[in-house]
Amino acid sequence: MSGRRDDHRSGPLDRLLGERGKRQGPYSRGPSDRGAGKPRGRARFDLRNRLLIVGGTLGLCALALVGRAFYLQVIGNDFYRQQGDARALREIPIPTSRGMITDRNGEPLAVSTPVESIWGNPKELLKNPARLPELAAALGVPTDYLTRKLSQRSGKEFLYLKRRINPDEAHRILARKIPGVFSQREFRRFYPQGEAMAHVLGFTNIDDRGQEGLELAFDDWLRGKPGAKRVIRDGAGRIIENVDLVKSAEPGHDLTLTIDRRIQYLTYRELRRALLETGASSGSAVVLDVDTGEVLAMANLPTYNPNLLGSGNPDTHRNRAVTDVVEPGSTMKPITIAAALQSGRVTPNTIVDTRPGSMPNGRYRINDTHNYGVLTVTGVITKSSNVGAAKLALPLPNDYYYQFVKGFGYGRKPESGFPGESSGVLMPPDRWSGTTKATMSYGYGLSATPLQIAMAYAAMANGGKLIAPTFVRGQRNEPQQAMDPKVSAEVMRMMQTVTEPGGTAKAAAILGYHVAGKTGTARKFSGTGGYSNKYISLFAGVVPVKRPRFAMTVVISEPDPSMRGYYGGSVSGPVFRNVMDGALRLMDVAPDDIDTWLAAQSAAEAKRLKANGGKPSGPVLPIDAESVSENIEELPADLPPVAAGAVAPLGAGR
Repeated sequence: MSGRRDDHRSGPLDRLLGERGKRQGPYSRGPSDRGAGKPRGRARFDLRNRLLIVGGTLGLCALALVGRAFYLQVIGNDFYRQQGDARALREIPIPTSRGMITDRNGEPLAVSTPVESIWGNPKELLKNPARLPELAAALGVPTDYLTRKLSQRSGKEFLYLKRRINPDEAHRILARKIPGVFSQREFRRFYPQGEAMAHVLGFTNIDDRGQEGLELAFDDWLRGKPGAKRVIRDGAGRIIENVDLVKSAEPGHDLTLTIDRRIQYLTYRELRRALLETGASSGSAVVLDVDTGEVLAMANLPTYNPNLLGSGNPDTHRNRAVTDVVEPGSTMKPITIAAALQSGRVTPNTIVDTRPGSMPNGRYRINDTHNYGVLTVTGVITKSSNVGAAKLALPLPNDYYYQFVKGFGYGRKPESGFPGESSGVLMPPDRWSGTTKATMSYGYGLSATPLQIAMAYAAMANGGKLIAPTFVRGQRNEPQQAMDPKVSAEVMRMMQTVTEPGGTAKAAAILGYHVAGKTGTARKFSGTGGYSNKYISLFAGVVPVKRPRFAMTVVISEPDPSMRGYYGGSVSGPVFRNVMDGALRLMDVAPDDIDTWLAAQSAAEAKRLKANGGKPSGPVLPIDAESVSENIEELPADLPPVAAGAVAPLGAGR
């Protein structure tokens, strides 16, 4: 019975152990030994408890892992999130375009175009040195140069390899699939007008920031504000997800200039032609709107191409019309005569005796190119008499004359807003010597920029109101009264005689329009205490006289006397005529000299009939400005020499 009860109570585990005991061989204990005596060898183990212990241990480990995972992902995840972000999450800039610059009619002068910049990860590239020659060839640089550049920045993860290139070229480089090479979008400035507008607009650097000209003056306005976004990059540096927009990009503001690109091109073209035909070294020209002071055109030579900065001479980057000063020569005489008229000492018909064509001035003499004899005040301008100008200026009080000249903008900056503009030189009376006022009367002993001279002539044409020039469309500066309007009208009528028969500027006459202007021929200062044998040829004028619209100054430096001479009338006058003739037609300005135009038409018709044998039909012959008058006095061939080191150059007044 007891045996059956024991068998009945045994479970599967007991049966398993019993079977194992039977298989242990002759040396194992049988069932009869169970419970007899003390156990020998190892103690009997409990498999159930062991399994429970192992299972509990594994459960605790699993619970610990779950708890740890919960802590890392929910409670204490900041540190690990930062570490993960540092390896995959990046904040990259969103490039933005620079504002467009247009002329007064909305034509583009400076635009930003999208380009690509190639960059690389030096750490990644240096791990693949076998691909560096291929990359160097694609970039167009020597392999050793690229290797050295990468080695110098081996601890960095970013290095520009080639910036602002054509997107097609960038795609060809990326198509090589060189590890560690990437691209990003940027913008590059493009100037459609090229050399013609270079000095006005200036240019931007590799980072698209203004460096010269109006690009620099209005850099804050034109430059946009880049945005930023967070992205996730993979191990190869590719963007696989846009996470967040940190800041939106703001494009730059557009800028509308007062420049008319058509007049600008005319000015540039005619100035270039003049330098080729006269052998001059440099030249500048400025065109202003008389009523508003707006700069319609401003050109300089030599120039440069702002689209290809690496190929030019940096010395050509400056805007000579704003930064370089010259002695104005005889273009100063209308201001001197205006001062004498406003003082009440003379009238346009007052007699001035210039005989014998010279007069003493301290240790030196003031000379005219001819002995003009007795002239009226008007004749002093017509003939450009240095002696006459000096005799009109000497009786004027020093302070009065100084303030009058300063009122036309000489000796102070034009306040146009253009970077680097010069104030010129106008010494106060307490620094004058005994000869200063006399030499100032015909344009020596002071200096001004071409822009300042154009401002002064615009003021004489605008009822004596001086307006600071502006390059921004819609901006209007307050005028300052520089002279009496009545005197202004008198001086305009006197300057008109300069371009008429008997004047010194036949080449500046424009068919159908009355032109008021003044020539100037000044010797260049040598820098050694005297004047050289090189000249500056000037012409400043206004057209039309009855309702003045444009004021223009042309300055040409160092013309070759053997080519077209060096007088302002013959060198700079034609530039004025050709530019203003085109501008008047472009702006549809009505002629104010119809009689001369009709007379020229009749003369041309008679010439055509004569060439056609008296028949009414035949080719129509063109009319040019020289057909207006046949007997205008020719300019003298030469000027007398100047003594070296002279304070007042002799006879360079026309």
